[in-house]
Amino acid sequence: MPDELAFPDGPRSSLERTIEELVDRAQAVLSTQGRLRALLAANRRIVEHLDLEDTLRSVVHAAVELVGARYGALGVMAPDGTALERFIHVGMDADLVARIGHPPHGEGLLGAVVHEQAAIRIDSIGADARSTGFPDGHPPMEGFLGVPVRVRDTVYGNLYLANPSRGRFTDEDEELVQALAATAGVAIDNARLFDEVRQRERWTTAAAEVSAALVGDETLEDVLTLIADRVIAFVDAVLVGVVEPRSDPDTIHVAVAVGSRAEGVQGREYRAEGSLAGRAMASGSVIADQTGTDLPDYDWAPPLGPTLAIPLRDASTPLGALIISRGPGARPFSPSEAEMADEFGRQTSVALAVARGRTDRRLVERAEDRGRIARDLHDHVIQRLFAAGLSLQATAQRAPEQVRDRIDAQVTVIDEAIGEIRTAVFALESPDRHRPRTARDRLLDVVAELGPAFSTAPRIAFVGPVDTVLSGDLALDVTAVVRESLANVARHAPEASCRIEVSVDDEVVLVLVEDDGPGPGSGDRGRRSGTANLAARARLRGGTYRLDACPEGGTRVRWTVPIDPGTAQP
Repeated sequence: MPDELAFPDGPRSSLERTIEELVDRAQAVLSTQGRLRALLAANRRIVEHLDLEDTLRSVVHAAVELVGARYGALGVMAPDGTALERFIHVGMDADLVARIGHPPHGEGLLGAVVHEQAAIRIDSIGADARSTGFPDGHPPMEGFLGVPVRVRDTVYGNLYLANPSRGRFTDEDEELVQALAATAGVAIDNARLFDEVRQRERWTTAAAEVSAALVGDETLEDVLTLIADRVIAFVDAVLVGVVEPRSDPDTIHVAVAVGSRAEGVQGREYRAEGSLAGRAMASGSVIADQTGTDLPDYDWAPPLGPTLAIPLRDASTPLGALIISRGPGARPFSPSEAEMADEFGRQTSVALAVARGRTDRRLVERAEDRGRIARDLHDHVIQRLFAAGLSLQATAQRAPEQVRDRIDAQVTVIDEAIGEIRTAVFALESPDRHRPRTARDRLLDVVAELGPAFSTAPRIAFVGPVDTVLSGDLALDVTAVVRESLANVARHAPEASCRIEVSVDDEVVLVLVEDDGPGPGSGDRGRRSGTANLAARARLRGGTYRLDACPEGGTRVRWTVPIDPGTAQP
């Protein structure tokens, strides 16, 4: 059998080497072609989005997939260019993010990309002198690639990638990510413009809706509420309020507050000096810093973050301020948002001035009507009743004994009616919404508040200088006595007629509450126990409190205290 054919084990021929080089180059071309296709796909995915938030997140996802990185992030620069205002990340779950705590501030290698505005690629983060380490709970990272993302001629943010699957980032990775960042800059610019146009449309629509409300019969409070409701519907905020000045130039109050953190805010009064609203009304729009640390600290105010205060003005007269607050740690207001809000404030000021003018005109008309009614009651009704009472008294002197008592009873009814009409005349006086509330105001409000609990509305009369004498704690005690007494009648005799008289003379204050109900009895312990605090109020002032049955039926509450505490008896 012939020997097997054998080739000498010598050096490879130049043909073999050429073939292997061609194969290697072909594989490299195929690999590069595949990565270019991946870059094109990533570019296409980025430019498909018009929403800014979606665009930013798609940029990070595309970069991570393009170079096979474990972690990726996009840091958005603050308007002043010194720090990161937003940080969109990929690769860490929510629990891990919560353990790490706050996002990075843009120091270390992240800050180096910001300051150098050029690509940085290293194989080991810890070995680089610019690295400042990681916070507790942060996953270990080795390879790092950071490139700036430019929008036109401005660095909008920086794209960061870490822990490549191949162990290190290559020159090709850097070139691909830089190409992706260039496309991302264009996509981000388009998304920002689209977002700005959409936001401007919403602000314009809101201003139009507020103006349209003036066509209807909307009150000033309705217009203020509409302003706050329309703004919070499209602005990412937790609190939107309208603050108005008081008659006291140093005091402002929250007229309207809406949002998830509005509880306990509406109706609050505070000093204008040092507040954002006060600064806005005095000098123009004010933006609080990103963390909200320059917000005044009020014990009733919820924790807030970035806040925008827009002045509302009628010519040079401050009408108030529109306050828009985001939550702690939320993104700050951009210059374009502040500009649009300021324009909304100028348009809304016109609507607000018209609403105020209409309200003032109604108040004047109402005051004129009240004055006319009050004059008619005083000049005609009271005088005729007074004349009728005098005539009845003269008739009683000539009438038989059995008729005289009935006439005297009717004269007493006329006297009471005159007192009630005088009370009504006082209530018809034109109210000043900025004047301090008097004791009469409070007592009339109590009667109006509890009136629906009765079949017949309670009546109240005032005798003597009530508003002059009743003030401070004494006025609060009298109001509490009337409220508690009326509430007791409403609970136990809602069908009864009830009459209240508050009288003041030189020495004492008397509160008399009478009803024609069933009266206090042995089974009325709840009624007596419910008024124990009223007796205590009287004792503390050296006065007396009595709850008795009326001879003609019903119940009489008599609460009497001296005006001068020095006259109180031990």
